[in-house]
Amino acid sequence: MRKGLLFIAIAGLLIALPGSLQAQCKQFAKKVCKVGLKPYQHDGNYHAALLIEGEEAELYKTFYSNTDYRIGVCGAGNLNDVEFRIMDNNNKVLYNNKYENYEWKWDFKLESSQQLKIVVKVPSPENNMEEPKEGCVAIMFGFKDE
Repeated sequence: MRKGLLFIAIAGLLIALPGSLQAQCKQFAKKVCKVGLKPYQHDGNYHAALLIEGEEAELYKTFYSNTDYRIGVCGAGNLNDVEFRIMDNNNKVLYNNKYENYEWKWDFKLESSQQLKIVVKVPSPENNMEEPKEGCVAIMFGFKDE
């Protein structure tokens, strides 16, 4: 009987833990990253995920012409630099923060509406013999009303 209850308790924790960590990640996005969008208005969506060093994530978003936008990508303090690239439908790189000293934001305006791909990567440190670090990474979008 006790073994059965213990199994159920452990199984419940394993199921609930990822949801709890994801909720903490969303809170990180709200409290830390959203503030950095000012003076841009946040679009109301929170895109955040737990990533391990060496992992990459993609997100597609439509942007409209003649609107000023800010994309912000921030990572939890335990992660080193977070790289992000913005690409068009032809996989042409429009921006890569790796060449901008890992700047966490990019401000831009498009001449025509289009869907862009945002690729976020948590680089692995070179010659790292330790266990890879895991942390929250958030992608935030802001725009200016004119």
